[in-house]
Amino acid sequence: MPSYKKRLACYPAMKDSDIFFLQNKEPAKSCLLYLRDYILAYDKDITEAWRYGMPFYCYKGKRFCYLWIQKKTGIPYLGVVEGKKVDHPLLIAEKRSRMKIMLVDPVKDVPVKTIAAILKRAIGAVATTHY
Repeated sequence: MPSYKKRLACYPAMKDSDIFFLQNKEPAKSCLLYLRDYILAYDKDITEAWRYGMPFYCYKGKRFCYLWIQKKTGIPYLGVVEGKKVDHPLLIAEKRSRMKIMLVDPVKDVPVKTIAAILKRAIGAVATTHY
């Protein structure tokens, strides 16, 4: 069992995604919680799912983005599943072939307009993808 689950074992009714968000330290924790709420409120067809040990967001049942923290820097990021189909200057591929990420500095204001533009493009990319 991961250590964060041991620390929060007294909350058996909590979902894995809730535990993920609560176990992070500030300021990353607040940033991730804001991004979570923003993504879920962006469109009524967006739902949260726990996949591959991280919170994913689905549009009409298809995974389109996720939230995570960069291991080296501790900076939160928004990952776009069909990133190779989404063109935005703040999305970076690094060594990924399919996905791209956008780093979100947790000590600055979240760039809401940029996030909205990326979510719009990410939804468009997943809506045209056939699995």
